[in-house]
Amino acid sequence: MKKDKQKTLDRLARLEGQVRGIARMVEEDRYCVDVLAQTAAVRSALKGVERMLLENHARHCVEDAIASGGAEEQRKKFNELIALLQKAQT
Repeated sequence: MKKDKQKTLDRLARLEGQVRGIARMVEEDRYCVDVLAQTAAVRSALKGVERMLLENHARHCVEDAIASGGAEEQRKKFNELIALLQKAQT
């Protein structure tokens, strides 16, 4: 995570700005379709952050568990990965 930390924080800061923009749009009674278009954009951007974090987990945490040779640690990380994938689909 350390390598991609700033990239992740930058994306989250952009998302935070987008959400504030949506709140402003609602306060200003903007057209519903325009607000919904922005919420869809936020949802898409958040999914991008989730993908990046999931990939990072697989590349580092899961990979380290595999390299360790410890069956219990491998099983734990594998189960974490499966649980994350299931949550990402809902």
